[in-house]
Amino acid sequence: MTTPPRRAYGGVSADDRRAQRRARLLVAALELFTARGYQQTKIVDLCTLAGVSTRNFYEEFPAKERVLLTLHDRINAEALRRVGGRLTEVAGASTATRVRVLIDTFIAGITADPRLPRLNYVEAVGVSADLDRQHQEWVRRWADFIESEARLAATRGDAPDRDYRLTAYAVVGAITGLLREWQAHDPPLDTAAIAEEIRGLVLAAITRPAVPGEP
Repeated sequence: MTTPPRRAYGGVSADDRRAQRRARLLVAALELFTARGYQQTKIVDLCTLAGVSTRNFYEEFPAKERVLLTLHDRINAEALRRVGGRLTEVAGASTATRVRVLIDTFIAGITADPRLPRLNYVEAVGVSADLDRQHQEWVRRWADFIESEARLAATRGDAPDRDYRLTAYAVVGAITGLLREWQAHDPPLDTAAIAEEIRGLVLAAITRPAVPGEP
């Protein structure tokens, strides 16, 4: 038996209307979660700002937490996509140039909207076991990226040949801390200074000499 097509209203299909409602809910959530706080925002507040009904909300998300999970995942995925998109451009560049381009790309994207680091590094922390697992997964993915850059520097002779796993995790933690501090100020701290600090930190971490007994 064939499923009848969904009716279109005003030239907009039912699927498109649903996608638009979902997008409006995510926009509203980014605004309210970072202005009021995740815990203080109610589902009815999201629906009012997005111009949708609570029934529409539950058609898209099983709970408010799922909205936060979606936003957190999207912010990280977009940041990694932007940084990864520069790899071909810096394929033949020096380690210092690669670090500068990749870090500047990441910082420019994540600080373009102060709500992004606020949601990513403050509102999404300690909410639930699911958020913690997703956060740790993204920490791992960012550490993988940094470790691969460190290994490349080592193969070029710009860094010692050693195990960079703990270094990569330490760098992720330091960057997270600086961006949490950046968004905590009104107005935010100087973005160029934050980027410069992170560039120096990453280069120092990658190129430091290996210590005796280090793998």
